[in-house]
Amino acid sequence: MECTLSRRELPDKRGTIMEAIGWSNGRLFLLDQRALPIEVSYLDCRNLTIICNAIRTLAVRGAPAIGITAAYGVVVEVRNIIEKKGQCSPEDFEGVLDTLLATRPTAVNLSWAIERMRIVYNDFDGTPSGLIEALEAEAREIHDEDITMCMEMGRHGAELIDDGDGVLTHCNAGALATGGWGTALGVIRSAHAQEKNIHVYADETRPLLQGARLTTWELMQEGIDVTLICDNMAASLMSNGKIQKVVVGSDRTVANGDVCNKIGTLGVAILAKYYEIPFYAALPSSTIDLEIPSGDLIPIEERSTKEVVGYRDTVWAPKGVEVWNPAFDVVPNELVTGIITEEGVVRAPYEENLRKLFG
Repeated sequence: MECTLSRRELPDKRGTIMEAIGWSNGRLFLLDQRALPIEVSYLDCRNLTIICNAIRTLAVRGAPAIGITAAYGVVVEVRNIIEKKGQCSPEDFEGVLDTLLATRPTAVNLSWAIERMRIVYNDFDGTPSGLIEALEAEAREIHDEDITMCMEMGRHGAELIDDGDGVLTHCNAGALATGGWGTALGVIRSAHAQEKNIHVYADETRPLLQGARLTTWELMQEGIDVTLICDNMAASLMSNGKIQKVVVGSDRTVANGDVCNKIGTLGVAILAKYYEIPFYAALPSSTIDLEIPSGDLIPIEERSTKEVVGYRDTVWAPKGVEVWNPAFDVVPNELVTGIITEEGVVRAPYEENLRKLFG
């Protein structure tokens, strides 16, 4: 059963701008993003069932945040197993990892974080309590690394934003989607910190409205100028000269530079190409998957038909209508002006330059 806490009760906020993930005294707390912006509440994630449900139902979402959550989830459940059995066998441990891996297939940060936790387990030779400490140290390191990577990414990306720019973003790639700074919104946040006069246009991002509910809320919390638009208004904005840059996040970017992001990103990239507007993807190296050669091989999550036929308690489509609901699409590398990473801005040829930095 999920237990919610108010923001005031959340311990150990780690000093980040927006705390989607909290960890204190072996307890994991997740900001319930399903309730935003109407309610700010946290889930007390005491077991694997709650954690996996939070990932599947998008209480926590965004590739980096999913990876961090999974790492902490391993710690929580291994502790539960040890408290029950006195030890955590390899079979029990792999069962925890398999359960987490089955939650969402597209974001590579999930498997990346899981593999790091597996290495710690396989290399450890000590007491059960020592195992918990080692796993917790790795999870916290994953969390801290993400904040550092995002802040470096923001620094590099801010150099691409000019004073007076209108910046379009799609979905939510902010502090809510990461360890606490943001990828695409981290770039925007860093440009704002440099006192650049910018205006953000946020796509609503159908069907779950992450742009309308989350991106606008984040930016308004920090006093960054933002205008909400419907997804089908981007072309009109571009044709009227309101957009000078497009910056989005990514859930998996592969060896040839193809960028997988929230459904609708491909359409934005095509429009940006037509109107000769730079299109950037901001992502940490944990989101880069050099094992996959091109975007057509990325597993694309398909979600419930209920997300398209209505929202929450309102239904607007006729009963029984056929629905297709992929959660992501892939932007071909030829539409990508640059990939903003913690190591700098990577440009074509992507396969050569991504391997040079991260291979």
